Amino acid sequence: MNVRASFFEAAVMALSSLRAAKLRSFLTLLGIILSTTTLIAVMSVIHGMDKYVADKIADLGAGGYMVVRMAFFGDFDPKKFLELQRKNPELSQAEYEFLRVNMTLTRELGLRANQMADVRAGNNRLEDVRITGGTSNLALLQNLQPETGRYFTEPENQNRRYVAFIGADLKDQLFPNVDPVGKTIDFEGRPFLVIGMAKRMGSVFGQSQDLFVHIPIETYFKVYGSRRGLSYAAMANTPDVIEQAMDEMKVLLRSYRRMPPQREDNFTVFTADSILGAWERLTGAIAATAVAVVSVFMVVGGVVIMNIMLAVVTERTVEIGIRKSLGARRTDILQQFLVESSVLAACGGVAGVAIAWAIALVVRNSTPVPMVLPPIAVALGIGISSMVGLFFGIYPAQQAAKLDPIEALRAEK
Repeated sequence: MNVRASFFEAAVMALSSLRAAKLRSFLTLLGIILSTTTLIAVMSVIHGMDKYVADKIADLGAGGYMVVRMAFFGDFDPKKFLELQRKNPELSQAEYEFLRVNMTLTRELGLRANQMADVRAGNNRLEDVRITGGTSNLALLQNLQPETGRYFTEPENQNRRYVAFIGADLKDQLFPNVDPVGKTIDFEGRPFLVIGMAKRMGSVFGQSQDLFVHIPIETYFKVYGSRRGLSYAAMANTPDVIEQAMDEMKVLLRSYRRMPPQREDNFTVFTADSILGAWERLTGAIAATAVAVVSVFMVVGGVVIMNIMLAVVTERTVEIGIRKSLGARRTDILQQFLVESSVLAACGGVAGVAIAWAIALVVRNSTPVPMVLPPIAVALGIGISSMVGLFFGIYPAQQAAKLDPIEALRAEK
């Protein structure tokens, strides 16, 4: 018998069996459907979140990196946090000036600090707006594109001008249907002239990224007084030398602080890859847990398929006897039942993929969770379910192949 024809015949027989007993087929495949749906849904969430983090949270630009007092890229340890609070000094403006003058592999270095404040314009008010003080190159370092107006200049920074560059949310809430450039906003009891508005950036996990005000760092120091909580945003000469630029930054900062060689850094320098690495470790743990849960569902589904296939063998004993008496070999019978169990499980996999796709569509359109269905997840879901059907179909197929044709024909009585 032609192998292709035999495979096609077995596949058609499996599909006919599914149609003939729809309820039994559904109950048989329930475990496979649930496990495939769970696997693909989890992979969709992880894939969507990875892309989301890469695009919005970890985007420091080509060659971009950050210098902060301390940062955690793994499990948060309260003891370690208190230790770093004690031994890591605040970054200072004097250190920033020293680095800016002496660095050779970093083409842009910016200084910034943040506070939260309520912002008013006339009778309108917005609470908990992020006020960022920065150098005039912060727009370049943070990839802020003006929608209208402009960013502030270095002379405005040095002269401590009360000028502001605002996010799109402030325009929507404080200046609806009006160009905000040239208008005045108030916070901390001081009026600021709006000179520009950024293009809308959207939200991250439902948190708006457009609720901010940027002001010159020297003006920020004048308003808030404290120079604590500073951080540096930097951009290497080219993306190829980012590691060397970071090493140069560390050497210069350690030198300024007169740190002995054996002492650990009391600051943190990181790139987008550091954030992505920490995120991937987290999602890897989630994926491992999901695989463990899915494996249980898959085993349960496979056992159900095996029991159903054993029942099918019993139901079709006479048919097996007739086929053997007409010349069918044991390998033909074995192949037929293996194909049937694989196709049966693959149908469950396809159903699971369809359900997971529908869930991803609903979640993506109605919640901030960015589910994205990766093609590899579809192939993996259907492939694993088919392999489960093949594995758990081996025993029933062997039982069918070992039947004696004469005894099988007698079973009709």
